Amino acid sequence: MNSNAVLENVRRYRATASLYRQAAAFRPRQSWSLLEQAREWESLAVAEIEAYFAARSNLAQSLASAFS
Repeated sequence: MNSNAVLENVRRYRATASLYRQAAAFRPRQSWSLLEQAREWESLAVAEIEAYFAARSNLAQSLASAFS
């Protein structure tokens, strides 16, 4: 996994979530739906970060066991 690609994905996911939160502020009738969408985009950002660090951890463990 390329760290720059991961960071760019996270940035885009969080920017999209921010847009949904802003829209919710101006559309009270749809705010619950828009805020739910924002939560989903934030969840994607967190999942991307978690997957990246899990892959790095697995790689480090593999390398450590290969050289021990």
